[in-house]
Amino acid sequence: MSLTDRIGQLREFFIQELSQSGTAKDLESLKIKYFGKKGSIQALMLELKSCTKDERPVLGKMINDLKVELTSHCENSLARVKGEELNKRLLKEVIDPTLPGRRQSLGRKHPIMQILDRAIDILISMGFSVKLGPNADTDYYNFEGLNFPPDHPARDMQDTFYLSGDWLLRTHTSNVQVHAMEEIEPPIRVIAPGRCFRNETISARSHVFFHQIEGFYIDRNVSFADLFATMEEFWSKLLGEKVETRFRPSYFPFVEPGLEVDLRCTSCRGKGCRLCKQTGWLEVCGAGMIHPNVLKKCKIDPDEYSGYAWGMGIERLAILQHAIPDIRMFTQNDARFLSQFA
Repeated sequence: MSLTDRIGQLREFFIQELSQSGTAKDLESLKIKYFGKKGSIQALMLELKSCTKDERPVLGKMINDLKVELTSHCENSLARVKGEELNKRLLKEVIDPTLPGRRQSLGRKHPIMQILDRAIDILISMGFSVKLGPNADTDYYNFEGLNFPPDHPARDMQDTFYLSGDWLLRTHTSNVQVHAMEEIEPPIRVIAPGRCFRNETISARSHVFFHQIEGFYIDRNVSFADLFATMEEFWSKLLGEKVETRFRPSYFPFVEPGLEVDLRCTSCRGKGCRLCKQTGWLEVCGAGMIHPNVLKKCKIDPDEYSGYAWGMGIERLAILQHAIPDIRMFTQNDARFLSQFA
């Protein structure tokens, strides 16, 4: 039988099988049988190899025309059958038009962003302006410009995600300090909110990314008294009540002297509970007077100007405020958890 006769015979077989296919499943099987990689149409195309050069263009066109024709028949039948099956399903469904519609739940801010936005609003009302910095920055802005020499042991505490060359994912929002001091002449009163990254083991208390907000103030005659007053005012406004603060000496390369800020536990009122680990105090942020070396690197005279800086983790604050047991809950996108924060 010639290839021309086989093309005509294939058309007849297809039309016959198409008329016997009554369901969408049957038609899908028919498509695979005739148009698949191992289907009948492909088999005809392979037989063109045995034809002469003069026959191939003519027979190839006949096979392509056949494929277009049969595909059209198949798609039309498939659309018709699917429509009939849908109508049958709709006829079986019982619809009660008197039933109320389904309520659509309204979206809300993520709990981390709720606290961050509230902190930003409070600090703006206290005279600070907002400055954002890059998530990926150079080693200079993240470390060296903040008084971290290349061999400084404090670098080992950062667990940094290094990128290519001199670039890395910032480990704190303190990189904004250097950018701001290079771009703005004192007095500078700036807050820097944003996301930070550290190569840590993910656990109930730590994650590879988190949010911080950092504030710093540089002017003539800025002292520890200004820092203490700012801290007490900020925490009282954020927590909605007058809170007792405690300051402990601590070390950070970019401040001298440095300190950590504790709040009297808002849960147990200082009596001791699980949230404060029975101490009666909650550690909330690190702070201190900006190191003279940092001012010098940014061409600010430390003999004329001084400043303070402080920073806090937003996730830590949310955990303390809402007594959340696991920091990972903030990033799991569980609507049951997130819907609790109106």
